[in-house]
Amino acid sequence: MPSVVLCCAARPVDRSQWSIFLSAAEAIGPVPHICHGKEDITKQGSQMRAATGKHDRWMDSIVVTGVGLAALYWVCESFMFFFLAPEANIFHHILGPNLFEVWTRLLVLCIFVIFVSHVRQDINKRRLDYEKMREQDEKYRLIIENIDEGFFELDLEGRFSFVSEPACETLGYGPDELIGTKLNASSLSENAADIDRILERVFRTGESSRATEFTAIRKDDSEVTLELSVYPLRNTEGQPIGFRGMVRDVSERIESAKEKAKLEKQLIQAQKMEAIGNLAGGIAHDFNNILMGMQGNASLMLLTLDSHHPHFEKVKAIERYVESGAALTRQLLGFARGGKYEVKITKLDELIRRTARMFGRTKKEIRIHTGGLAGVRSVEVDQSQIEQVLLNILVNAWHAMPGGGEIFLKTANVDIDATVVRPYRIEPGPYVCMSITDTGIGMDQATQQRIFEPFFTTKEMGRGTGLGLASAYGIIKNHGGFIEADSSPGEGATFRIYLPASGKAVLEEEESVTELFMGDETVLLIDDEQVIIEVGQEILNALGYNVLVATSGYEALKIFRREKDAIALVILDMVMPGLSGGETFDQLKTIKPDVRVLLCSGYSLSGQATEILDRGCSGFIQKPFKLKELSAKLREILDQ
Repeated sequence: MPSVVLCCAARPVDRSQWSIFLSAAEAIGPVPHICHGKEDITKQGSQMRAATGKHDRWMDSIVVTGVGLAALYWVCESFMFFFLAPEANIFHHILGPNLFEVWTRLLVLCIFVIFVSHVRQDINKRRLDYEKMREQDEKYRLIIENIDEGFFELDLEGRFSFVSEPACETLGYGPDELIGTKLNASSLSENAADIDRILERVFRTGESSRATEFTAIRKDDSEVTLELSVYPLRNTEGQPIGFRGMVRDVSERIESAKEKAKLEKQLIQAQKMEAIGNLAGGIAHDFNNILMGMQGNASLMLLTLDSHHPHFEKVKAIERYVESGAALTRQLLGFARGGKYEVKITKLDELIRRTARMFGRTKKEIRIHTGGLAGVRSVEVDQSQIEQVLLNILVNAWHAMPGGGEIFLKTANVDIDATVVRPYRIEPGPYVCMSITDTGIGMDQATQQRIFEPFFTTKEMGRGTGLGLASAYGIIKNHGGFIEADSSPGEGATFRIYLPASGKAVLEEEESVTELFMGDETVLLIDDEQVIIEVGQEILNALGYNVLVATSGYEALKIFRREKDAIALVILDMVMPGLSGGETFDQLKTIKPDVRVLLCSGYSLSGQATEILDRGCSGFIQKPFKLKELSAKLREILDQ
């Protein structure tokens, strides 16, 4: 016996229409035979029209016969009177010998005509009622056969006695294969008992059962989710004789609901990460100002100490601690969608190979496979930040494989449409995808939902800060991309990173300069933090510069208007109360259009800083900076 399921096609009707269709079907009673489609309906119409013609010919025969009998009666009466009264004239022979005979003949004729007319009217009425029923039956059959929902009738045992064509087409069965089979024959085992209970309840209570979902198996063994509605079917005496119902395929609706829930979840996650990122960015900015004070004083001390001084190593240690703190704030700023300091056109495959080799030298128990690097398009990225992202994920994979394992690195060119990138609020278009897959212990869903949160870690105390993946998320987001994770317990994890493709040619890199550069120009230092003013003034004096200081944008504009011809360069803090760094810069440009400004901030080069640079700012340096870094940046701008 074949499997049996009914479902609807792609164009659904709402539940109110279901009730209309089922009520209409109840009006025409049980379907007397199987309707196989439009050809069968056409055949029924021809048969009905033939029956109607037969009825018309039968009625015409009755009328003709009645008139003939009346005429025969009249002729016989006249003929008999001709023999009984031969002396009568022709009028007496035709009409009768007296008035009584005339009225008798007319009465007989009228009675017969009235009888025949009544019979004809009664038969015509029945024929019209029959034709109306036939038209109604054909109309509802056409509706049932042409709606996308599947319509069916069952006997009291739950076996199909009628199946609409859409149901057959959806499942790939012919009507003959479905008739006689049970409704629950091809449903999943856990749904079969539910269907039986539904039919039993409908039979027992006489009430309909609506919108019950169950999973069934098609003829080709694929699964489909159906929505079932069942109504009792009764005879003219009100006794239950079976069931009538409809089913619709809701698989697409369920998948759409799941996709919508996934997108909403991604959007909520993105909004949560953005809010936490703003908080982390503010903390990193303030922390960098503190580190700048420590770094500046250490640099000033080192200027006056030789390598044999007993405090020299202690001061160098302070510098190393400042560098460690700066690395921590870089991770925080990376999570806060910062950390994009120096953007270069980069061959991503080469960057990945270089980072993998460096990591692999220290982790001999892990095999790193780079055969999947496919020579993808170039990207515009901060190389040090992308290296940090890769190292963070590689370290995470190493921790997931305590007994050793394998890591597979792959790249590919992809084109991403708006549907995919909508939750991440980025532009669709050509991207480069790099994936990092490990053979570690994997993660459950609860862990995956939190892995990009700052300070969240599954490692024991002292083995992780919980900032690695958080900063990776922020850095990739700041580069206009997004990152996804896919994992299951015991099956490893895969991280996919998507970056916008550039396609531009890669330029040769310049060698970095590490010597100390001196100067003698006048510099205006603007910062609202007193510690930065004090340390910065001493550093600039040590480098040979004349220094003017201002603790606000308004104070700086006063000084600049007075000393604009003497001031060669302005060092401007980006975040200040009152008049912000961006507003101060615009006012400085108004006073002196060719003013040279070095933007300085505890934030990274992104967002507002990039906008200021685009408006003509000469350069950017991030706190905390070392003495040599500042000296080189000053000479780079002043010597242009």
